[in-house]
Amino acid sequence: MYAFYINSSVCSGCKTCQSACKDKNDLKPGINWRRVYDIQGGGYKSENGTFTTVPFAYNLSVSCFNCENPRCMTACPTKAIYENENGIILIDHDLCMGCRYCEWVCPYGAPQYDPEIKMMTKCNLCEDYISEGKKPSCVDSCPMRALDFGTANEMKSKYGSVAQVFPLPDPSVTGPGMILKAHKDSIRATASNAVANFREDQQDE
Repeated sequence: MYAFYINSSVCSGCKTCQSACKDKNDLKPGINWRRVYDIQGGGYKSENGTFTTVPFAYNLSVSCFNCENPRCMTACPTKAIYENENGIILIDHDLCMGCRYCEWVCPYGAPQYDPEIKMMTKCNLCEDYISEGKKPSCVDSCPMRALDFGTANEMKSKYGSVAQVFPLPDPSVTGPGMILKAHKDSIRATASNAVANFREDQQDE
């Protein structure tokens, strides 16, 4: 099983990983296999009778996490979503009928509908690069080195276990191939009115 490492504490939100993914896979406008979310929130505190704002913001880079228990695969009525011999979850376009069930059940928004071909698409972990001994394009493009990739055992031995962070679900839901270093403000986001944005004007940057 493969896994991504995401260091949210150093991600600057530059979206280079997102752009590299679109360029490498020649993705159409509106289809984003990797997405960078802006998580924002805050509140007020009172000191000596005055109120001051205490805002926070951080970024989170999200794609297909090649889950151990993929909801997309179990939801697909035609069995178009399958795991290949290398353990990578892919979509067979000879079987996909574009019903979008996989899109609805994936908690990470990984399956993306292509209206031109009327079928689903998704991140394939840059399987051609993996076969050449390279890492996915999103990983090598990150100027902050906020991303890493390898087998799940390699990532766990280097970085530890999965952390839960707003707005992602409990990792026990699907068993994602993801090791996450949370931003220091993620605890505040869970307990506040934080909002996760993937703004339309940023989709194809």
